[in-house]
Amino acid sequence: MIEFQRVHKTYPVNGRDISALQPTDLHIARGEVFGLIGHSGAGKSTLLRLINRLEEPSGGRIIVDGIDVTALNPEGLRQFRQQAGMIFQHFNLLAAKTVAANIALPLKLAGKLSASQIAARVEALLARVGLTEHANKYPAQLSGGQKQRVGIARALATEPTILLCDEATSALDPQTTASVLQLLAEINRELNLTIVLITHEMDVIRRVCDRVAVMDGGVIVEQGPVAQVFLHPQHPTTRNFVLESEQVDEDGQRDDFAHVAGRILRLTFQGEATYAPLLGSVARQTGVDYSILAGRIDRIKDTPYGQLTLALTGGDVEAALACFVAADVHLEVLR
Repeated sequence: MIEFQRVHKTYPVNGRDISALQPTDLHIARGEVFGLIGHSGAGKSTLLRLINRLEEPSGGRIIVDGIDVTALNPEGLRQFRQQAGMIFQHFNLLAAKTVAANIALPLKLAGKLSASQIAARVEALLARVGLTEHANKYPAQLSGGQKQRVGIARALATEPTILLCDEATSALDPQTTASVLQLLAEINRELNLTIVLITHEMDVIRRVCDRVAVMDGGVIVEQGPVAQVFLHPQHPTTRNFVLESEQVDEDGQRDDFAHVAGRILRLTFQGEATYAPLLGSVARQTGVDYSILAGRIDRIKDTPYGQLTLALTGGDVEAALACFVAADVHLEVLR
């Protein structure tokens, strides 16, 4: 659906060019929710805004649904942007217009529908985002979550094929964030809409994304399916995001384990294996004793997963490790 071919972006600063995005190749599949994560200044907002040319690329080609976006003239770009809805971090609603008028605005600008058709479309969008009773209110009368739902409805007004989300939940509290993410997941599922979402929160990626790219210094340092990247991070930047999301101090944890006896390992379970009684079975078969040093069970989008850090003592430890491997559990020996 979206393809970057050696796309890069530089900005002139004090007489020299500063690179915000290094030459980048990227493929985003039709109908997936693709996450971009990175700290401030990593280049993720620049990359997102290159897709609809809110930022002009310094070089390379951007192909969206077969259209070479980098080659579009102003009129072609205007038409293309009707197919690329955008949700902003701080909502960007017009304060002097009602909720309904904010949603209707892109339809009026497009000039393709009659007044009655626009009214019907706005009514349907209000129902989709759960704001029917707020149609005649103004943005100042809404909560942050309601404002973002208006932003989502406005982005969907022209029936786009892609939806670009620029830190769409970072201004919201955790409970409101969860409801907005659930709404985005429903939109993706029901409309088969391709969503590109940028964030600095790994929990947002874990809840709604299918694949993720991790950015640092204008470079994609790691990418892949969310479960793979989240559970088995390879790059230091990715590991930092995962540890931050789990509120784990890896060095401190190592210190805590220094006085623990036995072989220390980390097991990663996915899918139904997460709920299987594996530890008891292995203990009975091999005679090992185990202590659970750390662990979590949660979900990555719709898939349950678990990670446990164990200390094994007594019995046949090597046989226990073989049992874990045979059960198709990902095994890391930490000590």
